[in-house]
Amino acid sequence: MRLQIRTTGFKEAKLPVLPIFCISLVAGIIIMNIGKSILLENTGLFDEYALYTMKYMTVDSNALFSYVLRERLVRLLALAVLSTTYLGLVLCAGTVIWYGMSAGAFLSALALRYGIKGVFLALVAVFPHYLLYAPALFALIVWCETLYRGIYGRTINLGEDKAFLPKKLGRLAVIFGVAVVACFLEAYVNPLLLLGYLKVF
Repeated sequence: MRLQIRTTGFKEAKLPVLPIFCISLVAGIIIMNIGKSILLENTGLFDEYALYTMKYMTVDSNALFSYVLRERLVRLLALAVLSTTYLGLVLCAGTVIWYGMSAGAFLSALALRYGIKGVFLALVAVFPHYLLYAPALFALIVWCETLYRGIYGRTINLGEDKAFLPKKLGRLAVIFGVAVVACFLEAYVNPLLLLGYLKVF
């Protein structure tokens, strides 16, 4: 049995990642605003006590790096592997929706509690690591989608394009490399910025 791969059309993915993310972002904001009495006020989410606790906590950057590295890379690897299944395209879209709604809810929760200070807190909380996470995730979504479309297109024999898999694996390695650097920033740089901002919050 020969695996057939369609290599045409790989230069540009068809999944509208940015529009899906933006719609999900707005949806997250709307949901948080509508359900703030349940999702925010009754849960203590990001309340003053939680921020006070964070303000005086001590961060073990080495342990944090090991944790976020394991968590982030496992998720990226899982998405890459699952993109080869029949549900690959659905999982790609679902991932974008999840991150969009999470970002919207996170930003909205802090803005509702603390106003403009909360908005700045949200930005500090994801800086600078998400400057790398965001493009890495976008690149991975495109990588997964094009691999999915290639596998289930089945118009060209994989054996006829010897460079296909090495190129795909090479791009995946670059994405993982960027994610590792982002994990380093999240563990060693972001805590300093976040705790520093909380002291003047």
